[in-house]
Amino acid sequence: MMKARVGVVMGGMSAEREVSFSSGRAVAEALRSLGHDVVEVEWNDTLGCLEALRDNPIDAAFLALHGRFGEDGCIQGLLEMLGVPYTGSSVLASALAMDKVKSKELFRLFNVPTPPYYVLDAGVPLEALAERHGSFGFPVVVKPRREGSSIGVTKALDLQAFRRGVQHAREFDQDVLVERYVAGREVHVGLLDGRVLGAIEVAPDNGMYDFEAKYTPGRTQYFMPARLPATRYRGILNLAERAAQALGVTGAARVDLLVTEGENEYVLEVNSLPGMTPTSLLPKIAESAGYDFAHLCDEILARARLHNGIAESHPASAVVEHVDEASFDLDELAVARTTQRRVAARQAV
Repeated sequence: MMKARVGVVMGGMSAEREVSFSSGRAVAEALRSLGHDVVEVEWNDTLGCLEALRDNPIDAAFLALHGRFGEDGCIQGLLEMLGVPYTGSSVLASALAMDKVKSKELFRLFNVPTPPYYVLDAGVPLEALAERHGSFGFPVVVKPRREGSSIGVTKALDLQAFRRGVQHAREFDQDVLVERYVAGREVHVGLLDGRVLGAIEVAPDNGMYDFEAKYTPGRTQYFMPARLPATRYRGILNLAERAAQALGVTGAARVDLLVTEGENEYVLEVNSLPGMTPTSLLPKIAESAGYDFAHLCDEILARARLHNGIAESHPASAVVEHVDEASFDLDELAVARTTQRRVAARQAV
């Protein structure tokens, strides 16, 4: 692809901020090695992110963000307003993938199997957990409704551990997802713009692929491809593809599944901005499909675009030409005037 001026957006305000920096710096180095003009855009707060985008006009944004405000459609909406093409999924698909409850509702609608669950909203006090839990049984997995796949997650074997798990999850989100624990192999499928790249099996030494197992080298064994019979392996790939389609996810994505000994498969979630750190799963999967890390980043960048549905010949940014300049302050004008150049440069990506 042609060389572009790329803003690699990293940092953010979620619990995965430091992981995002690891992803972003690795991506920036890889894109520079291929000759791209790379600007590292560190997001420390919303105003700072806007200022960085204003002061460093770019042709496209490579999103190396994780968690809230990065994966949930917020930064995507900002970039749509600025007319800056970006990697990953649309505002809507990003929000749906980040919301574990809405994801599950759509999985069920599209006949994508997912573990049984219920939701504890903010109005349910800890004293009422036993009554609310009822006959759902144990063990369960307790998760914040809207956070990264390994943030605030607890496996609870009894009511006492369940209460602790709910308290922990509510440190990240007032709404909590309670999911029936399913014993099985953890398999993760990588996709690139709808095309399945392969499936990797993870075997953490503590039995659960939590934050520590995910980001600590040596804590997890990886099997690429996943240790499954050929027919079942193909079925897993197909199921992951259906899950991504149910949410409308595009660009690079990772689908997390559980595969049981009883021949059942369950989709846990779809990650719309997979990690790009040295221990991340998508680069491992992509390598087996023939992409080294730099060329994977290049392929992801090549798919950067806007998702607002407005025709190329009539971009949203053209509206600024019909607005009285007196209604803008100087900073807003600077953003508006550079937006036209960014949209015109989209063909370079």
